[in-house]
Amino acid sequence: MNTSSMLTIGLFLAVVALTIGITIWASRNTKGAADYYAGGRGFSGFQNGLAIGGDYMSAASFLGISGAIALYGYDGFLYSIGFLVAWLVALLLIAELLRNSGRYTMGDQLAYRMRQVPVRTAASASTIVVSIFYLLAQMVGAGSLVALLLGVTGNQLLQNIVIVIVGALMIIYVTFGGMKGTTWVQIVKAVLLMIGSLLITILVLAMFRFNISDLLAAGAENAGKGEAFLQPGQLYGKDLVGQFDFLSLGLALVLGTAGLPHILIRFYTTPTAAAARKSVLWAIGLIGAFYLMTLVLGFGAAALLDTGDGSAVRKSSGNVASPLLAEAVGGGPGSIGGAVLLALISAVAFATILAVVAGLTLTSATSVAHDLYATVIKKGRVSEGQEVRVARIAAIVIGAIAIGLALLAQGLNIAFLVALAFAVAASANLPALLYNLFWKRFNTLGAVCSIYGGLIITVGLVIFSPVVSGSEKSLIPWADFAWFPLNNPGLVSIPAGFLLGFIGTMLGKESASEEGYAELSVRSLTGAGAEKAVKH
Repeated sequence: MNTSSMLTIGLFLAVVALTIGITIWASRNTKGAADYYAGGRGFSGFQNGLAIGGDYMSAASFLGISGAIALYGYDGFLYSIGFLVAWLVALLLIAELLRNSGRYTMGDQLAYRMRQVPVRTAASASTIVVSIFYLLAQMVGAGSLVALLLGVTGNQLLQNIVIVIVGALMIIYVTFGGMKGTTWVQIVKAVLLMIGSLLITILVLAMFRFNISDLLAAGAENAGKGEAFLQPGQLYGKDLVGQFDFLSLGLALVLGTAGLPHILIRFYTTPTAAAARKSVLWAIGLIGAFYLMTLVLGFGAAALLDTGDGSAVRKSSGNVASPLLAEAVGGGPGSIGGAVLLALISAVAFATILAVVAGLTLTSATSVAHDLYATVIKKGRVSEGQEVRVARIAAIVIGAIAIGLALLAQGLNIAFLVALAFAVAASANLPALLYNLFWKRFNTLGAVCSIYGGLIITVGLVIFSPVVSGSEKSLIPWADFAWFPLNNPGLVSIPAGFLLGFIGTMLGKESASEEGYAELSVRSLTGAGAEKAVKH
């Protein structure tokens, strides 16, 4: 085993030890449902902003975007823009209002003035589907990343072991630490990610005398594409279908963030609505700085690494661009500096995966315990202790399911799973949330149609898209039933989700409660009674 591998394993173990220590500490301070689900609502705007950043900047962001820029130039950077702009939607439309009108889950807000059972069941189903897709992408990515960095690509046993370890750790974080433990793990991860990214960014810029123009020119030249590398068209926009595909992806990214369940529950951890709003502002600053650094990381990788056919960067679809760039600016392969920086960035990527999977698992477990068990099954006749115990059991079960599915999904292209999660969130969750906040007539049938309709249409269109069949890069390359031409269904599924919510409301026999809407409006705008139980 070489020096780089030994350092990487050592730093991996240090990250694991630190996060487990945080979880043990948090478990001793978790007393009831408010502590387990919402961290006791004791996190400041700054702390929650760091945690949101830690939750949002997943391995797909850290590894995927820099890799996309290294391979596709301008088109790759469009991912960074989409993820960042999405936060403006979350800030202006969702953050403060959701925090004021809910308690622990998205289902709390949706079911406030409607029939509990159908709405909470739909909200829970959507939450679990989005979380599972996201979990699979992170866990499969963890196995691939570690195998690549340790130089054992193709070792199926080692990748399986890594996936099981990541799954076991996320179960430990959520089962024992709850929201407090998960939040502090995300805060630590955000700090490590920003420090690691800033260090590599400075080293890359120093190699080009802090001249961005020289960096871009070198990246374009080394990529062999010339000026075309700095212009649209390398990945999207080559034809009309490509242009629509880009528009569809952009809609899913920009609107999906405001409907991601694991991001939405973070707003419940702050003591006041003002703190929730500040946390989003801090998150925007943090995430904005990070995505600006991905520009340097991506073009730095294009300028300094081999990204041609057959290269490690190309074979990994860009996922190892950032770690290999760290090695290059540290002195290159075989050097002590290169080995240290490669190990550091690899450990940061591993911490990124651990923090995100913990947040996703907690979200699913909370929805199962609070929405399904406590409200749908027990009709509210359950103690906080019982509810938390069910949440812990749910975390174990969901973790086990995620491990099993990830082991089966290792040969699949995981990129579509993240995009699908955003598309489901934008098509199913966001229409229901916005209608419930701003449309007096919105009712139970409208909410159910919006959530289930958006969910079914999104998944259905992906199944019949080129992502699943019809090309060499499809999940099933030997089959062809791709009658839907776009890789991302957002352009169709998002308007469909809003339309189905409208049609369902118009067809619904129950009349909307004006009193309930007025009460929800006051609550969402003022925060009055935000910590109290929702209506039953």
